[in-house]
Amino acid sequence: MKTQIEEAREGTITPRMEAVAAAEGIEAEDLRYSVAAGEAVIMTRGSCSVGIGRGLRTKVNVNLGTSTSRVRPEEEVEKARIAGLHGADTITDLSTGGDITAIRRAISAATTLPITTVPVYQAAAEIGVESMTAADILATIRRQAEEGVSSFVLHAVSREMIDAAWDGERIMGVVSKGGSITAAYMLTHDAENPFVEHFDEILAILREHDIVLSLGNTMRSGCIHDEMDEAQKGEMRWNARLAAYAHEHGVQTIVEGLGGHVRADRIPVYLRRYREHSPAPLFVAGPLPTDTAVGYDHIAGCVGASIASGAGADYLCYLTPAEHLGLPTPDQVREGLIAFKIAAHIGDSIKYGMDDEDLALARSRSHLDWDGQVAHAIDPETARALAPEPGPCTMCGDFCAVALMKRLREER
Repeated sequence: MKTQIEEAREGTITPRMEAVAAAEGIEAEDLRYSVAAGEAVIMTRGSCSVGIGRGLRTKVNVNLGTSTSRVRPEEEVEKARIAGLHGADTITDLSTGGDITAIRRAISAATTLPITTVPVYQAAAEIGVESMTAADILATIRRQAEEGVSSFVLHAVSREMIDAAWDGERIMGVVSKGGSITAAYMLTHDAENPFVEHFDEILAILREHDIVLSLGNTMRSGCIHDEMDEAQKGEMRWNARLAAYAHEHGVQTIVEGLGGHVRADRIPVYLRRYREHSPAPLFVAGPLPTDTAVGYDHIAGCVGASIASGAGADYLCYLTPAEHLGLPTPDQVREGLIAFKIAAHIGDSIKYGMDDEDLALARSRSHLDWDGQVAHAIDPETARALAPEPGPCTMCGDFCAVALMKRLREER
């Protein structure tokens, strides 16, 4: 079976390309070219295909999953259901507690969305960082691939990057969980990075199942005062090289970068640097432009993600009100998802001028058409709950500016 890249290089427009192009309202040939060039990927699961990259709508990912401190599989299944119901594009299962394989299968059964995992999570949770081997990590990758996982996050951090982070002036150090687990394995065993050491073997697995490779962002900033340093720059260059190599070998690849905490004025600057190094779709977690919004990080993240998307990021990983505090509840998952759907829409209006829904809603609002406003809202459910009964809204009552001026105009 050929991968989407291999088909695209041969000039073939696959059914998945046709489906994504139709959903995006673009020409299938344009999408084929972007896939062939490594500027876009098609993440799939069953009959569901999601396009991510150049010329495509900004996509939103929802993280969920258990931890070693909280194992409530039914809650994670509910989060997956909410993600699908409220318009997430993909799901990432980050489970590290309980029967991880069973939990992932339950989540998969609750949604049709593509699912990403971080294989080193499961290997570390089940075997332990001190006991696991490179063979164990590769075996986890193979098992998850055979289960039908759509994308893997692998952290290609090097000893030089770890040393650069430690020797620099970072306040927060390394804040990536997957990256820190990978680094801990390397340091504990005095070993090379297993994902780099066995990169060709891993690419063969991914190519066989046409799984999207997501190169993780180990060295992202953990606070806005941790500026882009040598560790981040080194990872940016290294991930770009690995992405090019994977693409050459027929594996669709996303680069994670610019995530974490980045002061607002630096977001477009940093994003341009990533774009100079790689044409691969760019995935960002957040970024958070302030550290002080604890309890409201989904709102602060929406601000940062809007800027990042508008500057060219292709794929957003949502944040919830519980970020930095604990696992989110199902309601908080919904809040975070809606916030980042707003960010994606704002970004697309900047990148592509995608504001038809805004125009349609404004026209409905100008006619005091509550149903029309609800229909074009990003979150119709909340809009419907807040909309007034027929008659003036309670904000202005009899002094509604739109109604007043409309009446005066009609009387002229």
